[in-house]
Amino acid sequence: MSLTAARLDRISPSQTIAISQKARALAAQGRDIISLSAGEPDFDTPANVKRAAIAAIERGETKYTDVSGTKALREAVCAKFRRENGIDYAVDEVMVSTGGKQVIFNAMLATLDPGDEVIIPTPCWVSYPDIVSLAEGKPVFVACPQNNGFKLRAEDLEAAITPRTKWFILNNPCNPTGAAYSADELKPLTDVLLRHPHVWVFTDDIYEHLAYDGFKPATVVQVEPRLKERTLTMNGCSKAYAMTGWRIGFCGGPKALIKAMDKLQSQSTSNTSSISQAAAVEALTGPQDFIAEMVAVYRERRDLVVAALNECPGIVCGKPEGAFYVFASIHGCLGKTSAGGRKIETDEDFVTALLEEEGVAAVHGTAFIAPGHMRISYATSTEALREACARIKRFCEGLH
Repeated sequence: MSLTAARLDRISPSQTIAISQKARALAAQGRDIISLSAGEPDFDTPANVKRAAIAAIERGETKYTDVSGTKALREAVCAKFRRENGIDYAVDEVMVSTGGKQVIFNAMLATLDPGDEVIIPTPCWVSYPDIVSLAEGKPVFVACPQNNGFKLRAEDLEAAITPRTKWFILNNPCNPTGAAYSADELKPLTDVLLRHPHVWVFTDDIYEHLAYDGFKPATVVQVEPRLKERTLTMNGCSKAYAMTGWRIGFCGGPKALIKAMDKLQSQSTSNTSSISQAAAVEALTGPQDFIAEMVAVYRERRDLVVAALNECPGIVCGKPEGAFYVFASIHGCLGKTSAGGRKIETDEDFVTALLEEEGVAAVHGTAFIAPGHMRISYATSTEALREACARIKRFCEGLH
């Protein structure tokens, strides 16, 4: 009898986390490593948010809360959705979880039956397919090529829908590509969804505030209110407020779905940390100037990285609208041999050799269901990015 359950065979450890762990291990051995693999802001959590957490501790707010979150935080989430997205959710249509990943996990596990299909545009975040598979659903991938800006076309969404389709997952802006959808770009997709009333929509807006050059990402219910009764709108504090370690994700959706997710969460983690929730209230209701300052720095870094990568032989990199990643094609580097003698047959070979020979950690595109690419996070210092790009260029120039 096997120790582990068969369901674990359907998933793999997060490949982005695996790359980051390998980079840390090499750094611990004394290697000079620049890690561009993690999806984590290098900014500190704003001081007012930290002070709110300290004040909550001093007030003794260290007990269990409602499973779905404190009333104060759920009210703040409702206000955020009204203020920034034009969506009215009642408090009992909102819940708080331990990061956005738990929101996705709760939604899929609470709703999927074996064989139910979930449409996932690719390239996609590494955890979507595994969470769907763990919930006994079937990921249905729809390729969104670089020549279309890595964005889903309405006709491709239409073609992917079957009677077994349960969910459509949209990440806007997208990890790993940074591609983002405006209201006008979402409208053709929402038109398709209106024609298929059995399909639910999960919109992951965690990078919503990280958009550049005046671009305004939209969200599904904002564009098409008639989809509200079958849409779960997810967001959180991790990216916009540099609060990854605080583990705050939240969502708004139909009351019946929220109730089902609350039931599941009550038997897994129960409530999110009470201290983190107090900090999140301040993040959502306090001064927002921090975000614009952070975005301005990210935009400069994005432009630096895109320009530098396009000077590397064999690499082609577009300029993304949002998030803090670039997703570059490395097709021109494949089939060659590195200066260190490694044959570069795949994108994984490329990032492995880049890490071992030049000390730069990136994530291979196959992890995101998009072979022939690599993802670089520019959520690190400008100085480190300049040095990393110089190393990548040297690595590419050494290919033969």
